[in-house]
Amino acid sequence: MLNDKLRDFNIILASASPRRHTFLKIMDLDFEIRLQPIEEIYPEHLTGSEITDFLAKLKAEPFMDSLQNNDILITSDTIVWHNEKAIGKPKNEEDAFQMIKSLSNTSHQVLTSICFTHKVEQKIVNTTTKVTFKALSDDEIWYYVNNYKPLDKAGAYGIQEWIGAIGITNIEGSYNNVVGLPTHLLYETLNTIAEGA
Repeated sequence: MLNDKLRDFNIILASASPRRHTFLKIMDLDFEIRLQPIEEIYPEHLTGSEITDFLAKLKAEPFMDSLQNNDILITSDTIVWHNEKAIGKPKNEEDAFQMIKSLSNTSHQVLTSICFTHKVEQKIVNTTTKVTFKALSDDEIWYYVNNYKPLDKAGAYGIQEWIGAIGITNIEGSYNNVVGLPTHLLYETLNTIAEGA
């Protein structure tokens, strides 16, 4: 369906995340993966979705010179926003434990920005999901950290894993956004691009 509309375009996903790869496959999109290393550093004065907007755009920069006219480059960034600060990926198991403990018995936001880059135009969209955890015991947190090794995940947890099944009591917004990509937003924006071509 959407893939037919996009047949004149070449979709490039600049992400190493297997979760994002799976989402595009589930959406029946033909795409290729291109990767470029980048240091994810943002100005300290940025807050909330300003951070993810900035980083999603930053991730597109190494590809700009090589894009062809029919390419659509997709870059994305996700952060956990809690107590007015961004929580990134944990450095080690102890860091992961402390991150999850800070999220226990409280609500936080998961913010994702997606940047769509063409040869002559760039569009950034973002969304926010509110996630609430029950009060987690230290034993529950350590069980999750030791068995699931969530060191590659913002906020040190995967909603689709054990900790999400036993610990999350409420979610407001896109579930897929918390997994790693707000697919409804990706679909809507690609539809708009295809129809405007």
